[in-house]
Amino acid sequence: MTKKQRAALVLEELEKLYPVVPIFLDHTDVYTLMVAVALSAQTTDKKVNEVTPELFTVAGTPQRMAKLEDFEIKELIKEIGLSNTKAKNLKKMAEQLLEKHNGIVPQTYEELEELAGVGHKTASVVMSQGFGFPAFPVDTHIHRLMTQWKLTSGKNVVETEKDAKKLWKEEFWNKLHLQIIFYGREYSPARGKGEKDFITKMMFEEKGK
Repeated sequence: MTKKQRAALVLEELEKLYPVVPIFLDHTDVYTLMVAVALSAQTTDKKVNEVTPELFTVAGTPQRMAKLEDFEIKELIKEIGLSNTKAKNLKKMAEQLLEKHNGIVPQTYEELEELAGVGHKTASVVMSQGFGFPAFPVDTHIHRLMTQWKLTSGKNVVETEKDAKKLWKEEFWNKLHLQIIFYGREYSPARGKGEKDFITKMMFEEKGK
């Protein structure tokens, strides 16, 4: 198979598997989505979803988050990894939103990435899932699978994102990145043996690769 054929196979098979894809992280608006994504670094989505209901009850807006002290935020998210740093970032993020954006989440990558705790991946998720702009956030699942499928030779997620955007039309980006993550978790986990990874087998087993 050529790279173009492999990319088409991924799109076709994932659409069969996941015609509808929910967003992993529970949220009520763009701000709570951004907070949840920022919290999810080096932590499972399941753990984030366990912690955020209480957090959002207490501090579901930038105004309310900014009024809390770092230690109060940390107490609410203490079960999440890197809670010290994340608590400080959430407070600063809220203050920045109030000072520079009237408490409203901005709709550009540049402005989002200036916020505390918001890197390019978080900004991409907010742009795609929060605002509906075409984006292709790349996490470790996507990077690993695209390398495995020989759809990228990228040494990091930034290069892999560029390759993904070249392979698939932007109309597919917002849904496809979620589909690949679902597939990675269900069929090709990082610590698994890949027995269920039928897409890789369809691509390469026929030729004995």
